Amino acid sequence: MKDKEIIFLDTEFSSLDPYKGEILSIGLVKESGEELYLELTYDGEVDPWVKENIIPNLKNKKVSRDEAKQKIRDFVGKNKSVAMAYVNQFDILYIYKLFTIDDCPFFWMPLDFASILYGLGYDPLEYHERQKDMVKKFGIDSEKYQRHNALDDARLLREVYLKLKRKI
Repeated sequence: MKDKEIIFLDTEFSSLDPYKGEILSIGLVKESGEELYLELTYDGEVDPWVKENIIPNLKNKKVSRDEAKQKIRDFVGKNKSVAMAYVNQFDILYIYKLFTIDDCPFFWMPLDFASILYGLGYDPLEYHERQKDMVKKFGIDSEKYQRHNALDDARLLREVYLKLKRKI
């Protein structure tokens, strides 16, 4: 697995309930900095928090689920890159809902950034609750990132990961 490229992943979805939720947007960023951002067509029910915090920020042209799958496949490539997400149990679940496990372009074992933070002695909840203060400790200006935007969250995840990697 160490020879596989890491792709930083964040998704926004209509509900935390995986039985009724669907992916709304996805941000992917390679270690090299190459990016892909997609907003998917969806006209179903959304949780109140999503309606207030996510929907107003979705302003790009929407793509169908099939278009999104093809664009993600093209971006990831054939090498089954490893997805890393801050809360990977939700992000990867919604990726699997989009692709199915057998069709997913990512390596089957995603990396969980919250666990990495914990293993290095950082509180993963601090990253969630006081993100601006925490990333400031790493010399990162969080003001250039819009919170709960899939691409910006993936960009920030990459930046924090690269800072931590240099420290180790």
